[in-house]
Amino acid sequence: MNVRKKNRFRRRDLLVGAAGIAFGAMGAAWPRTSAAQGAYPSRPIRIIVPFAAGGPSDIMARILADALYPSLGQSIVIENRPGGGANIGIGLAARAEPDGYTLLVTTSAIVINPSLYKSIPFDPIKSFAPISDLAVSSQMLSVMPNFAGSLAEFVAKAKAAPGKLNYSSPGLGTQAQLTVELLKLRAGIDIVHVPFNGGPPAVQALMTGTVQLVTNAVPTSEALARQGTIRAIAVSGERRWPSLPDVPTLIECGYPGFVTDTFAGLFAPAGTPKPIVDKLAAAAREVMLKPDVVERARRAGFSVVGGGPDILAARVQREVAFNRDIITRAGIEPR
Repeated sequence: MNVRKKNRFRRRDLLVGAAGIAFGAMGAAWPRTSAAQGAYPSRPIRIIVPFAAGGPSDIMARILADALYPSLGQSIVIENRPGGGANIGIGLAARAEPDGYTLLVTTSAIVINPSLYKSIPFDPIKSFAPISDLAVSSQMLSVMPNFAGSLAEFVAKAKAAPGKLNYSSPGLGTQAQLTVELLKLRAGIDIVHVPFNGGPPAVQALMTGTVQLVTNAVPTSEALARQGTIRAIAVSGERRWPSLPDVPTLIECGYPGFVTDTFAGLFAPAGTPKPIVDKLAAAAREVMLKPDVVERARRAGFSVVGGGPDILAARVQREVAFNRDIITRAGIEPR
């Protein structure tokens, strides 16, 4: 072999060797780059709330977002998407990219609406990956102090005048309405529903004499009950509300198993990778059980649960069936 040809082969071998070293370096670096890109979360997270700002689910979402920020190291943006009885916001979350960067915090609308509407843009079980059963809030049944001293007395008056008494709630299809509809079935009474757009006007209707009973979430009228302006005659939770220790539960009033809590749950779109769901669930449980978060939730009218994906999944399945039964038996026609 002449010198020119030998040098040509040597240069080719050097180039191939250099390319191999470079490719090997790239290969060694690739897993680290991929892992860095795949670290979750690497950018801000959006939580959709299907109600207007200031409502129970919005307050709970903001409590959660504040608590999660130090744990996840990313900002969490609350996006209120009210309308359609919460169907618009829940449907938007159901259709979001299942990458962990769009989540949903909603109350019981997700388990009530499937039976309340003829068509909705989500399936409460198939459209979501449950993350955390955050907290629950009781409904409170209240009357004017001069009308009845107890639930038993109210029921007696309702039985004496079928169809003559009215009750108000924050709106059609709310947990408040379904609580009284279940009471009507359990107690055998006939009272007329007068729906309002929100809790405060429903309470005002009681105070002006338009209705004889109001049912809504505890925080809406707790202060009025403590002042004695209205009289709370029962709460719908499993236990008495801490700041109203003299108000009995519906169970204590003689209705075994009568619990109609409103819950707040954290969901991701179906198909969100399990490691992301597990990370969010662990973080949510850790922060929700912190004393300062428990206290903030209590002041907002919630009792912290802090349950994981399995607990929330079981709640959704149970309450879809439970609310469907009330709606069917009460004769509420789907819209």
